[in-house]
Amino acid sequence: MSDDKKYGLARGLTNYGDMDFSLYLRRSFASSMGYSREMLTKKIVGIAYPPSGFNNCHRHFPELLDAVKRGVLAAGALPLEFPTISLGEVFLNPTSLKFRNLMAMDTEEMIRAQPMDAVVLMGGCDKTVPAQLMGATSADIPAIQLVAGPMITSRHGEERLGACTDCRRFWGKYRANEIDQEEIEKVEGRLATTAGTCAVMGTASTMACIAEVLGMSLPGTAAIPAVHADRLRAAEATGVAAVGLIESSIRPTQVITRKSVENALRVLLALGGSTNAVIHLTAIAGRLGIDVPLSWLNELSDTTPVLVNLKPVGEHYMEDFFYAGALGAVLRELKPLLNLDCKTVTGETLGDRLTTPSDPVDRRVIASADAPLESEGGLVALFGTLAPGGAILKRSAANKSLFEKEGRAVVFSSLEDLSNRVDDPCLDITEDDFMVLQNAGPTSPSGMPEAGYLPIPRKLSSKGLTDIVRISDARMSGTAFGTIVLHVTPEAAAGGPLALVRNGDRIRLSVRDRKIDLLVDENELERRRTYITSSQRDPRTLRGYDKLYAEQVLQADKGCDFGFMLPREKQ
Repeated sequence: MSDDKKYGLARGLTNYGDMDFSLYLRRSFASSMGYSREMLTKKIVGIAYPPSGFNNCHRHFPELLDAVKRGVLAAGALPLEFPTISLGEVFLNPTSLKFRNLMAMDTEEMIRAQPMDAVVLMGGCDKTVPAQLMGATSADIPAIQLVAGPMITSRHGEERLGACTDCRRFWGKYRANEIDQEEIEKVEGRLATTAGTCAVMGTASTMACIAEVLGMSLPGTAAIPAVHADRLRAAEATGVAAVGLIESSIRPTQVITRKSVENALRVLLALGGSTNAVIHLTAIAGRLGIDVPLSWLNELSDTTPVLVNLKPVGEHYMEDFFYAGALGAVLRELKPLLNLDCKTVTGETLGDRLTTPSDPVDRRVIASADAPLESEGGLVALFGTLAPGGAILKRSAANKSLFEKEGRAVVFSSLEDLSNRVDDPCLDITEDDFMVLQNAGPTSPSGMPEAGYLPIPRKLSSKGLTDIVRISDARMSGTAFGTIVLHVTPEAAAGGPLALVRNGDRIRLSVRDRKIDLLVDENELERRRTYITSSQRDPRTLRGYDKLYAEQVLQADKGCDFGFMLPREKQ
């Protein structure tokens, strides 16, 4: 009997040359954990479980795990959790993105190696959900995603606070000398006060919504606050649904298709969601050989309105989004634009979901398609001589007065250079200049951190300037805002045109024309190419995962996955 026809402990037996002995031995050792023989005959739901003392977003996972197990047991199967690495966004050096692929590999291999008939993916903090979806898609057994849920907001005086858009806002005030040390310390202790992910439409909440619209999580579960009782009920229901997946045998490869990826892109644009989601969705789709060219993003952006009034784009928070109607309300507004025949883990199609009655919608938070916040999508891809492979701008979080502009480049050659000089009183910069950061892409020593949100030089911020055009091959947090061009491809470390920019060069930005151009004569650029030195790390000088990453990581337009993890025909 083939392994996919076997269930529970009989799956994937360790081969000692006698398969009956292998099952006998496995049951014997499982019995040492106190399970009855009856329990050991049941189908198994594995639970990918990544809590960590270095991951504040997941601190409520023990309680969430209990609820998942309760659902699995009620549905008649045996729940068995297994640990994977956990990626706490702010605790990782040089950047959590570097370890996303490691977590994806960990998740995939543990799903493959251990006997389970379906798997629940518990994740939340920014890179954990894409890592789990990447791994589960490659393993391709029935899988369902359960997200952590967002934090509840806090208060500072009369203001609501939510990590981390407000942390950036108050830090900007501190740098501009608008508030003092005592106040910034008070704010520091009030920004993040509950379990869960950032309270705004940052990367974690964006990826939660993407998991739901892809069809990989239960309808209505993306936005439930982490500390709400509904989050526990969602966990229990996810456990029940995982058992149902064993019978239906719906696999990620049947759910994540080109059509469902298109739906996810539509939702990303309507949310004004995180720029990081472009990289993550590209990587998830790439595991199935589905290309997500940035030109596709632009095509969809032209016809997808921004509907969600949440920080960092708007003024509300994730708990408001939850009570306002959440993702279901957004999907109903987008219905004419969506592929409704996409299958979900429930066995229903997206269209089936949208035939159910809806609750009232708070239009202060979720606009109607007839009266959108913006007529075009929140993100746009830019191309041109500075970014032949493309770059990303979150235009819904940017200053429209800077969209059609030519400026002088003020160049920082690295993060160290930026840190050393950005607040130098002698820095030659004005509000009309373009700040340019080099060597912060995926193959650079910094590994593509969320450093694209370059700080406004103190000499300008102290005069009240809150935005300036910033360009880099880095990423930025989904909680950030500003006129910031990111993911410039090819990156500087790989010899892209960004590496050739020098102080005083002219750069032209045109959001209308989807262009970002370096206005330097090609002969001069050729001259510069002869003496630039690559900042890419030499894999021969590295070891372990660091070496693997340096050798295999792809550029941003390919999702920064590893080349060898793509389908063979794409490698």
